Amino acid sequence: MWRVVLDTSVVVTALRSSRGAGNAVLRLVAARRLTPLLSTALFLEYEAVLKRAEQRIVHGLGVAEIDRFLAALASAGEPVEVNFMWRPQLSDANDEMVLEAPVNGRADALVTYNICDFRLAAAKFGLRICRPGELLKEMRP
Repeated sequence: MWRVVLDTSVVVTALRSSRGAGNAVLRLVAARRLTPLLSTALFLEYEAVLKRAEQRIVHGLGVAEIDRFLAALASAGEPVEVNFMWRPQLSDANDEMVLEAPVNGRADALVTYNICDFRLAAAKFGLRICRPGELLKEMRP
């Protein structure tokens, strides 16, 4: 089973469209074919972004529904304790916590739509990065 970190962009996009690759990745998590690695900071980021009013308008979920989704994600996930920080590595300081989760958790991949934001730092740590669609192609039987 693959152990992956899902960038916030993947989680947000997954809830916005049931037909996209991000949503298919979440279905693999639900089917226990993928294990999401979750640091406290990254999980809180998911919650904060998903509960923004502008996001709720687009994905159509209420706060209680978001809480249920996050509880299910947490129960499917594996906690990652961030023991080492190598900041700064990225041009966007808000992405540092995303990078720290797969590095500290020894993830098989960081799944993101923002490949270019992570490319250089991922290479430094030998971290594989991919888009949701690429991950899905590799996981096909």
